Amino acid sequence: MKLVIGITGSTGVIYGIRMLETLKKSNIETHLIMSEWAQKCISMETDYSLEYVTSLATSISDEKNMASSVSSGTHRIDGMIVAPCSMKTLAAIANGYDDTLIARAAGVTIKESRKLILMVRETPLSAIHLENMLKLSRLGVVILPPVTEFYTKPKSIDDIVNHGVGKCLDQFDVEHDLYPRWGTF
Repeated sequence: MKLVIGITGSTGVIYGIRMLETLKKSNIETHLIMSEWAQKCISMETDYSLEYVTSLATSISDEKNMASSVSSGTHRIDGMIVAPCSMKTLAAIANGYDDTLIARAAGVTIKESRKLILMVRETPLSAIHLENMLKLSRLGVVILPPVTEFYTKPKSIDDIVNHGVGKCLDQFDVEHDLYPRWGTF
């Protein structure tokens, strides 16, 4: 399996990092694209270094490199996950405004009828945010905000992050043990 992972500058870069860690353990090929603000959020929100995060990916493209392989539908991938997905990136994707490689790769994912998952991060949501999500959902894009669940009685932030990442990976039938399944706890 080959997945493109986009990490944008919305709070919650840990979701993208944990996604990469889990996919690497599962030997799934990843192509990482990070926005400028995602790179800044890594040091602001986590104890990880940019070097560590990039080491988790199979390959990396600069967000400004519109000639990257993932900017073309002829480059074969199984899908794309944007975690977290800022409202700016959501708006760009919803309106076909391919100003960054993340938006372009997402647009290519949609036009090639491949699975696209957006872990949108914002609260409260405005009518504009909701309209952009609805537009994309009608096209088959999975809108998957990392909503905290409490039925497993999470004991740490890691438990909460793992649940969100696990829900994303479930969309691609990736085996994981990031959270207990309903009826197993």
